[in-house]
This record gives sequence, structure tokens and C-alpha cells, in this order.
Amino acid sequence: MRPRVGHIQFLNCLPLYHMLVRSGAVLDMDLYKDTAIALCRQLLAGKLDISPVPAIEYARHARDLLLLPDLTVSSNGRVMSILLVSKVPAEKLQGRPVALTNTSATSQVLAKIILREKFRAEPVYFECPPDLPEMFREADAALLIGDDALRAFSRPGSYLHYDLGEEWKELTGKAMVYAVWAVRRSYAEKHPDRVAMVYEAFKRSIIESLEQVDAISRDIARWEPFTAAFLKKYFKGLQYSFGPEYRAGFRAYLARAKKIGALDRIPKLEFVRRDAKKLS
Repeated sequence: MRPRVGHIQFLNCLPLYHMLVRSGAVLDMDLYKDTAIALCRQLLAGKLDISPVPAIEYARHARDLLLLPDLTVSSNGRVMSILLVSKVPAEKLQGRPVALTNTSATSQVLAKIILREKFRAEPVYFECPPDLPEMFREADAALLIGDDALRAFSRPGSYLHYDLGEEWKELTGKAMVYAVWAVRRSYAEKHPDRVAMVYEAFKRSIIESLEQVDAISRDIARWEPFTAAFLKKYFKGLQYSFGPEYRAGFRAYLARAKKIGALDRIPKLEFVRRDAKKLS
């Protein structure tokens, strides 16, 4: 039985899956597309075996999940696709309504941390679908992620834009991890070879994507409302590794998430071993 693997349906992961298709590795797994938060629910319910999930959701369910090494969606500064769009300066959002996209988990908490710690604002938050005109019917600011944020980023208009990757870097001096790749512990114990196969396929895809970012950007620009130059800038700003700098940034984020009540406990980061034969 092929592993059931989640696929985030945003452009931030498209280069990875684009190269999986190009290489033929996708034939060895069954892919399921959705938002990261929906994929996480399916993973926890046993409907998926391996999937990218919101970083905060891994922390909330760490007893049931293991991390795949060196696989994340991260940035060390500007990210372009995690955006707070506001009618007023962020420091004036105290007590005012802020709409949070319901396709997010990590970014919802990140926005709350930044508004509280950097801008000294405690808005009134509510969650809704990511439709900016509809969000602004009731809100003075709105959190957008993924392709919705990219579209707003590419067309600034008259609103203020806060790139939350940049804001986090300015606040903490650290990198930011938005999504991680996780596997159910029970699946990793029963099928270490399948986990290793999926992991190696993604690692090869990352290497090939970085080597061919110009060609990938041109290919994707043919069916997306962005230029190849814009996409290349976006893809080159993303990071997919999970080295010490990113683990430190993740731990700093989790500590702040716990401080604001968004997380009960900070778990130990537990990874599948690179050979997938033993669990760390």
C-alpha cells in the first residue's frame, strides 16, 4: 500500500511537488491536496500517513507525531505570503476587530504575538474565510496567508501591509518556521522504509527545485497571476530546511505561543532518524 501523503495547495510548496511529478517519484505515493490545517486533521484522524502540518499543530499533537528531518516551510525574514493587511497603523489596532483567515494556525498565533509584543496592541480577533473585501466589512485589519497573501502583496493598494516574517525577524532576530512535515508515530514504527522513501523523495525534490528555480518559476507563471520574476523572488525567499537556526526560531515561537495561552506545553522536538530504522 502506497503512503498517503499530504500536499499543501499553496504556491509555497508547489516547487517541491512540481519536481516530484517531474521525477516520477509521485507514482510511489498517493497525494492529497488541501490546506495545512485540514491536512493536519486528516493526519491525526489516520486518513493520511505523512503530511506537512502547521508548526503550532505539531506542537499541540507532538505525542502522536514525529518530525521528518530538514523539511519545513520557513523564512529568515521576509516571506511575502504571511501578511497582515490593515486600514490603520498596527499600533492603533488596540481593541479593534482583526479578521484571521481560517486556513491558518501557526500564522494566527504569530499575528497575535507580533501585535502584542511589537505593537502593544490587543485587538478583538475573529476567524473567517480568506476573502479580503468580506473581512474588511467587519474588521480594521486582516490576516492572509498563502496565495491570498501573495495576491495582496503584489497589489498593495491603499492599505498598510505587514509581512509577518519580517516583523518576527525584527522582533526576535530569529528565523520563523510556518509548517513542518510530520508522520504518525504508529505509521513510522510499522513502515520505516516507506517513511524513508518519502523523505528521500522530498529531499531530492528540494535540491532539484533550488537548482531549477528559474525554469520552475517560468513554468508556474504560465498558469498563475504572477510574473516569473515575482515567483522567483518569492521562492528564493523561502527556506525548506530545519537546521539549528530554524529549530531555535521554532522554539522561540513556541515559547511565545505558550506565553499568550495558545499552547499548553512546549514539546521536545522528536524526529524520525535519517535511516528511518529507529525513532529519536
